[in-house]
This record gives sequence, C-alpha cells and structure tokens, in this order.
Amino acid sequence: MRRIAPLALLLLVSACGDKYTPVNLYQATTPDCRNWADESTFVLPEGITVGATAPTPLPDGGVEIGLVYMLPRGTQIQFTSRSFKIGEPKGPAIMTAEVASIYQRGTNQRAEIVEVLEKVPVMMAAVATSDATQFRYRLQFKGKLPQRFDFTPPTMVIKRERYPVRTFTYRYFEDRKTYGMCT
Repeated sequence: MRRIAPLALLLLVSACGDKYTPVNLYQATTPDCRNWADESTFVLPEGITVGATAPTPLPDGGVEIGLVYMLPRGTQIQFTSRSFKIGEPKGPAIMTAEVASIYQRGTNQRAEIVEVLEKVPVMMAAVATSDATQFRYRLQFKGKLPQRFDFTPPTMVIKRERYPVRTFTYRYFEDRKTYGMCT
C-alpha cells in the first residue's frame, strides 16, 4: 500500500490538470474605447501568446496590423480559418486582410535570420532548436475603414481543443489624426 499511495496521489493531481480560463476576450474596457494602447497580448494554454500592435496607416486610408504568435518549444497550434477579418464593434465581418508577409524565427537566433512563409499555414509548430518560435504576421486592411472596428484572429486549436483569441479593438483618434488600438 505504501508503494501505491504516492502513485495514486500523483495520478489524482495530474487528473485535475490546469483548467484554462481566458481573460478579457474583448479588449475594449470602456464603452467608447477611449484609451490608446500601443499593443495587447493574449495568453493561450501551453504558454502560447498572441500579440497585436497599434496599426500603421496605409496611403489609401487603410491600416496594417502586426500580429505575433509566440510558441514555446514543443508546442503547435492550428488555425480554424486562414482568414483574418475586421468587423463592426461586436458585429459581423466587413473586410478580410491581405497578408503582406509572414516571418518565422527561433528566438535564440539573430533577428535577421528569418524564414519567410508564402501563405498562411494551417499549422504552426515551434522549432526544437530554440526556446520559443515567433511567427510575425503583417496584415493589411485596405480602403475606407469605419471609425471603430474589431479585429479577431481565427480561433486556435491546441491539443485538439478549440480556443478563441482576444478581439482586439481599434478606433480613429481625432486628436492624433490616426487609427489606434484602444481599451
């Protein structure tokens, strides 16, 4: 019995596992989304993170949004869709992004050593030679944009479980004469 007790305790504790509870699936914390934010990071299970940046204006009035996925060694994720869309606040999609570039690199490598991906992959996997792997997306939303919009990356599949990703919020800041990420 003494030999079995530690094993039973270990099995009982491992059966409980870490229950993932997402925090703040919607970035805007005020009704008018009045506070400027330079970036926002959302944590998924397995230590995977998704970060979005403030937009860069495009000549046609649209914006470019940077999206960074960080995958610790040994992890992988799948997209449920290859489309990145923006929509009216808490409303339907109105525009799909054009992917300007996708870069992949191990974080233990020099920043100038990157692999350029041709199209949105179905699955992203961390490289074994680095502590983490960074996937950096440059997404362009061209043309006229609404005064405020939501950007929700595709739902992720991690270890056969589906996980929603934060809805990042943006609006036009009249005082800055540009679009920005807001809370």
